[in-house]
Amino acid sequence: MVTVVIFAMIAGFLALQLYRVLGKTTGQEHPLPKSAEDRGVIAPLPRTIDATPEPREAAARTIDGGAEQGLRAIVSADPGFDVPRFIDGAKQAYRMVLDAFWKGDEETLAWLCEDDVRASFAEAIAERVAAGHVLDNRLVSIERAIISDARLEGKRAFITVR
Repeated sequence: MVTVVIFAMIAGFLALQLYRVLGKTTGQEHPLPKSAEDRGVIAPLPRTIDATPEPREAAARTIDGGAEQGLRAIVSADPGFDVPRFIDGAKQAYRMVLDAFWKGDEETLAWLCEDDVRASFAEAIAERVAAGHVLDNRLVSIERAIISDARLEGKRAFITVR
C-alpha cells in the first residue's frame, strides 16, 4: 500500500513538472518555413548547350504556331517545364478519361474533368446504362498530341492539347 502511494506521488510530481514546462518557449525553436510566395524567385541556372548535339529522328511537330509565345512565357516562368514530358502526361490523362468513361467511373471523371465536361460524360453514361449498353473498349495508341494554345495568367499556366 505504501509503495502505491509513493508511486502515485512520483507520478503526480512528474505530471506537474510536464504541465509546468510544456508549451513554453525557450528561444531554441526553429522558425517556421516560409510559404512559396514569400520565398521569392530563385535565379535559374543557365542552360548549357551541347555544341555537338546527338542526331535525332525527325520528330512530329507538337506545338502550333499560336502556342509558341505562350509556351515561351511558361518556360521563362518555370525553367523546369518540359514540353515532351507534359505531352506524355496529357496523353496519359486522356487515356485515363477515356477509360473512366468506358467503365462508367464518374468519380474518376469528377477529378479529371471540369464540371461541364463531367456533366456531359455523366449524361452519356446514364443514357448508356438506361439503354442497357456495355462498352468494352481499349485505347491502342494516341497518334498525335499537339499543343494548340498556351498562356500564362499570373502564376497559372493554361495549355490546350488536341
